[in-house]
Amino acid sequence: MSVTIILLISAFLLISQPLSSSTAVADEHPTAYDLLGDYHFPEGILPKGVIGYDLEPSTGKFHAYLKGSCSFSLEGSYQLKYKSTVSGYISKDRITSLTGVSVKVLFFWLNIVEVVRSGDDLEFSVGIASASFPLSNFFESPQCGCGVNCGSSEVRKLKLNPSVSSI
Repeated sequence: MSVTIILLISAFLLISQPLSSSTAVADEHPTAYDLLGDYHFPEGILPKGVIGYDLEPSTGKFHAYLKGSCSFSLEGSYQLKYKSTVSGYISKDRITSLTGVSVKVLFFWLNIVEVVRSGDDLEFSVGIASASFPLSNFFESPQCGCGVNCGSSEVRKLKLNPSVSSI
């Protein structure tokens, strides 16, 4: 009987062991999308498919890595391009010195250099001008090639706030 009890205790101890350290370490490392949330940004400002990132917490300097360059259209007239590496400095409610993201305005591609969250709006700056959009436009990450409504012929319309300004 004592051998049976020892076997049962041994089996219980084996079953109740914590997960392996490699699994625990993987779970401790947040995704780039999780990281955006930590700084009060929605995940939809990055397209699907970020394969990695690095962040220097003391300065906020970051790099986000995609499999390759990425482009898509929103609202039919807004075309966005992401390079394979997007970088900048992130802090609560602000991304500055942004590189790797551009928007087509009329016939010109302009680099988005700053993103600021102001309440329920995100303001995107190309240096000489900026435009604000409701935060709700960015709850879902767009997919490279087709944007947000990939399985549908419908193009998602971005709601533009009337606050478009130039410097």
